[in-house]
Amino acid sequence: MRWITWLLGKEWDQPLPKGRFSELRPDMLMITLRKLQSRITERFPEAGLGKVSKELTELGQYGIHIYPRLHQPMWALRILTATSILTLVVVVAILGWRSIQTLSHKTDGWSDFLQGLEAGINEVIFLSIAIFFLGSIEMRYKRSLALRSLHALRSLAHVVDMHQLTKDPAIILAGTSFKPTESSPHRTMTPYQLTRYLEYCSEMLALTSKLAALHVQFLDDPVVLNAVNDIESLTQGLSNKIWQKIMILDLAGPELDE
Repeated sequence: MRWITWLLGKEWDQPLPKGRFSELRPDMLMITLRKLQSRITERFPEAGLGKVSKELTELGQYGIHIYPRLHQPMWALRILTATSILTLVVVVAILGWRSIQTLSHKTDGWSDFLQGLEAGINEVIFLSIAIFFLGSIEMRYKRSLALRSLHALRSLAHVVDMHQLTKDPAIILAGTSFKPTESSPHRTMTPYQLTRYLEYCSEMLALTSKLAALHVQFLDDPVVLNAVNDIESLTQGLSNKIWQKIMILDLAGPELDE
């Protein structure tokens, strides 16, 4: 990399400024998750949303353990990979040298020479494929680790959406004109309580998106980045639906007993 810096100039190799507010901090995010869990449990002690919030906190704690594994080099695996590559190169070099020696003593015109050249090219191709496979083991392991965590976050985002699915503000606006059926869900929340419930759901989706973003902060991989972008798009879309309900609730006005 030094020759690239020399060729382009030092101004092309300026390090990015690092500060307290230039990246997400997992410890501060965990504090926010625990506070949100306490707020939900205190206001809605019987609601299942508190259990979902607890599981989101546990996923955040799981991320605390895997983020160093995504960022730090796995030296044991790298040493094993380097040893395997070196051994493979030595073996192919020895076989290639023996093939050249054999051809030099038993060559019979251009046909034998071309056959030997074709065999050597095939060995180089197979060697390159093997080196690429061995060299990508660490990245593929980290990718699978990150994708497994992201899959859990994506599933939890859908669970949050299920908890707000039946929280319909239009029923509150309808007042006494609404006639429930036998299969209608039991609704006891006031407009203020429903607003708080929906806001908690939106906060959980936002924190889910931030937990996903932490993965690409510690691992630079295009596959993981695409998965994170999908989760961010998902949580943004679900959150927009929730805020549409909150805006409808604003039409109900303040409660008389508040």
